[in-house]
Amino acid sequence: NMNYPPEGSALLFRVLSERYERLSTIITTNLDFEEWGGVFGSKKLTAALLDRLTHRCHIVEANGESYRFKESVRRK
Repeated sequence: NMNYPPEGSALLFRVLSERYERLSTIITTNLDFEEWGGVFGSKKLTAALLDRLTHRCHIVEANGESYRFKESVRRK
Protein backbone atom coordinates (compact mmCIF):
# COMPACT_ATOMS: atom_id res chain seq x y z
CA ASN A 1 0.00 0.00 0.00
CA MET A 2 1.51 3.30 -1.11
CA ASN A 3 1.35 6.25 1.27
CA TYR A 4 1.95 9.86 0.37
CA PRO A 5 4.01 11.87 2.85
CA PRO A 6 1.83 14.23 4.94
CA GLU A 7 3.15 17.22 2.97
CA GLY A 8 2.10 15.63 -0.34
CA SER A 9 -1.36 14.78 0.94
CA ALA A 10 -1.81 18.30 2.30
CA LEU A 11 -0.65 19.82 -0.99
CA LEU A 12 -3.04 17.70 -3.06
CA PHE A 13 -5.87 18.64 -0.70
CA ARG A 14 -4.98 22.31 -1.07
CA VAL A 15 -4.89 22.15 -4.88
CA LEU A 16 -8.22 20.33 -5.08
CA SER A 17 -9.79 22.63 -2.50
CA GLU A 18 -8.78 25.67 -4.55
CA ARG A 19 -10.30 24.11 -7.66
CA TYR A 20 -13.50 23.09 -5.81
CA GLU A 21 -16.60 24.49 -7.55
CA ARG A 22 -14.42 26.68 -9.79
CA LEU A 23 -12.67 24.37 -12.23
CA SER A 24 -13.21 20.91 -13.63
CA THR A 25 -10.95 18.11 -12.44
CA ILE A 26 -10.54 14.59 -13.78
CA ILE A 27 -9.03 11.92 -11.56
CA THR A 28 -8.39 8.36 -12.62
CA THR A 29 -7.61 5.55 -10.20
CA ASN A 30 -7.87 1.82 -9.85
CA LEU A 31 -8.65 2.16 -6.12
CA ASP A 32 -12.07 2.07 -4.49
CA PHE A 33 -12.89 5.06 -2.29
CA GLU A 34 -12.50 2.83 0.80
CA GLU A 35 -8.81 2.36 -0.09
CA TRP A 36 -7.97 6.08 -0.34
CA GLY A 37 -7.43 6.45 3.42
CA GLY A 38 -4.45 4.10 3.21
CA VAL A 39 -2.89 6.24 0.48
CA PHE A 40 -3.37 9.62 2.13
CA GLY A 41 -2.62 8.37 5.65
CA SER A 42 -5.36 10.39 7.34
CA LYS A 43 -9.00 9.35 7.45
CA LYS A 44 -10.02 12.93 8.24
CA LEU A 45 -8.14 14.40 5.26
CA THR A 46 -9.38 11.63 2.97
CA ALA A 47 -12.99 12.21 4.01
CA ALA A 48 -12.67 15.97 3.38
CA LEU A 49 -11.00 15.34 0.02
CA LEU A 50 -13.64 12.85 -1.10
CA ASP A 51 -16.38 15.20 0.10
CA ARG A 52 -15.13 17.89 -2.27
CA LEU A 53 -14.40 15.52 -5.14
CA THR A 54 -17.75 13.75 -5.08
CA HIS A 55 -19.94 16.85 -4.65
CA ARG A 56 -21.56 17.57 -8.02
CA CYS A 57 -19.41 15.00 -9.78
CA HIS A 58 -19.87 12.30 -12.38
CA ILE A 59 -18.33 8.98 -11.44
CA VAL A 60 -17.58 6.81 -14.46
CA GLU A 61 -16.57 3.24 -13.81
CA ALA A 62 -14.63 1.72 -16.67
CA ASN A 63 -14.44 -1.98 -16.04
CA GLY A 64 -12.95 -3.42 -19.17
CA GLU A 65 -9.90 -5.15 -20.46
CA SER A 66 -6.54 -3.65 -19.62
CA TYR A 67 -5.03 -1.93 -22.64
CA ARG A 68 -1.50 -2.72 -21.41
CA PHE A 69 -2.33 -6.41 -20.92
CA LYS A 70 -3.95 -6.63 -24.34
CA GLU A 71 -0.85 -5.04 -25.94
CA SER A 72 1.53 -7.40 -24.13
CA VAL A 73 -0.46 -10.43 -25.33
CA ARG A 74 -0.51 -9.06 -28.88
CA ARG A 75 3.30 -8.62 -28.89
CA LYS A 76 3.89 -12.27 -27.94
